[in-house]
Amino acid sequence: MITEPQSMSTTDHFGLDHGYVFAASGVGHEIGAGTALDWLKRADTTSGEFLWLHFHDVPTVLEGWPEQLAELSGEFGDTLREGSRSTRITHVHQDIIAVVNDVDYDFERKKGLAVATVWLSVGARCLLSVRSGPLRSVSRLRQMVEAGESFHSPMMILTHLLREQADVLFGIVRSAAQTANDVEEALLADRLPTRAGLGGVRRDLVRVRRLLAPEPAALFRLVNRPPHWLREDDTQSLRQCAEEFSLALRDMAGLQERIKLLEEEIADKVAEHTNHSVLILTAVTVIALPINLISGLLGMNVGGLPMRYWAHGFWIVLLISVCLTSLAAWFIFRRR
Repeated sequence: MITEPQSMSTTDHFGLDHGYVFAASGVGHEIGAGTALDWLKRADTTSGEFLWLHFHDVPTVLEGWPEQLAELSGEFGDTLREGSRSTRITHVHQDIIAVVNDVDYDFERKKGLAVATVWLSVGARCLLSVRSGPLRSVSRLRQMVEAGESFHSPMMILTHLLREQADVLFGIVRSAAQTANDVEEALLADRLPTRAGLGGVRRDLVRVRRLLAPEPAALFRLVNRPPHWLREDDTQSLRQCAEEFSLALRDMAGLQERIKLLEEEIADKVAEHTNHSVLILTAVTVIALPINLISGLLGMNVGGLPMRYWAHGFWIVLLISVCLTSLAAWFIFRRR
């Protein structure tokens, strides 16, 4: 039987954020650090129970806490030291090492992406997770465990986090698609939107794809060669996760290409408007050239200027200027 949880001071001493032991029925109960140590020292592996230990401090794990609990692969420590935040899942010996991200995405783009990462080592009897910051997905998962929802294996917890990540991906894709739809409607209505919004969305998609989307091939490799302790229903759940991520990546790639085409169309329209403005400015300059030239010549304060003392000299010069200006305007508009 599981002993009573120890005091919070003991839990804080070991750097354990939360610990849960799951019975064979899948219902989890919160435990302390000392109880977790006693549970892992037992050699009974047939009871169907497993442990979830969640840490909030990466240095604490690297300084020896895992060795006090269980034998973990060195690759997990290397992953923590690297601090890589790109989502991935690998099969190392009989353990599964995963990196899962949680993104706080502002759909109105009033602030940048906020990313929190959790590193996981999944075994047959123990799931160890270490976070870099508060994660909404882990908080929701804890609430589900404390509410009595059943999780029959450590892999079921990992697949739940992966599905949460896939949902975030689909939400970001839907938001970006709505932005692209608004821009497309503006173009169809002959309005000229700016490229700044689309450029920001495209950058976010590239970053989110790098952070959140695990390699689907790696998931399928794990499905085809799972650890011996992986249950059949867990394998099916993992296959569904791989298919969901593949679909999300395909939608994201198509959306990126669509945004690229919209940016090119906006650039073409901007270039067209710029050329039209330059043409109008050039036409005005050419039309006004005769009158500017005549006024410049007659405005020189030197002797010998024609019609200087003529009574109708001004009107004659004005008539000549109007004729030359009209001729230049006719020539330009005839060419157009």
